[in-house]
Amino acid sequence: MRLSSDELRFFKENGYLIKRDVLDSTLMERARQRLWDYAPPGRTPDAPSTWHGPFREDEEDLGKPNHRRGFRWQYREPGGEEWMVRLLAKNEAIWSMAQQMLGEGQLVEPPRIRGIYCTLPYGEHPIPALTCHCDGHPFHLGVVGYIDFVPPGGGSFTVWPGSHKKFYHAYTSQYRNEPTPEYHIIREYYNGQQPVDCHGDAGDIVFWHHRLAHMASPNTSWQIRQAVLYDYVKRDLEKTQEEPPQKDMWRDWSAELRQA
Repeated sequence: MRLSSDELRFFKENGYLIKRDVLDSTLMERARQRLWDYAPPGRTPDAPSTWHGPFREDEEDLGKPNHRRGFRWQYREPGGEEWMVRLLAKNEAIWSMAQQMLGEGQLVEPPRIRGIYCTLPYGEHPIPALTCHCDGHPFHLGVVGYIDFVPPGGGSFTVWPGSHKKFYHAYTSQYRNEPTPEYHIIREYYNGQQPVDCHGDAGDIVFWHHRLAHMASPNTSWQIRQAVLYDYVKRDLEKTQEEPPQKDMWRDWSAELRQA
């Protein structure tokens, strides 16, 4: 699977790109089942009435690596299992497209993915405002994969198109979490803009630029939002993360993407 010139141009302009029906169905089913190894007693896959949030205080897990609190359910522990890496980061199609964007032979081999990240349905609870952020850890290209259907309003990976072009220059370095005062001004601006709800079916993925404003939106659907995440890193990140933002923000990306 390769990206067209139009898709590369869309990614550069908007900072994200959705690809449909990419993940392996057998591995997605395995991940959906694996999630329930970390479920609190009484919350079960065959009882949708137990899926609504928030987690009660006695169900919370604030330790590492896993996290359960409020409406967030982040099961990081299985992210290092070989089949989980194969589900997302080393999926042949995704790996090929990531290399197309960042350069053949330039990617660090993935030791793990982030894990299975979920958002519980809000049910009758008040829906909070949509507020964006940029991730703080150094990386180049993020990918989110849906392992189950995510309907509109179902807690999707939500993005503010074009925001990467502003936020890239609102840091003192290319990849580190070193925001300038301008970051807060830009964030306030985008919080007043309408984002894009990247809903989709099981197997769909979303590529996104590391400085793109985004959030896991509130889940107003009837089911748990289930996704797997990974962050692609180039081999030269240790050097380039120290450098200031470049005049050409695509300098570290592939020649094919820069020319698109």
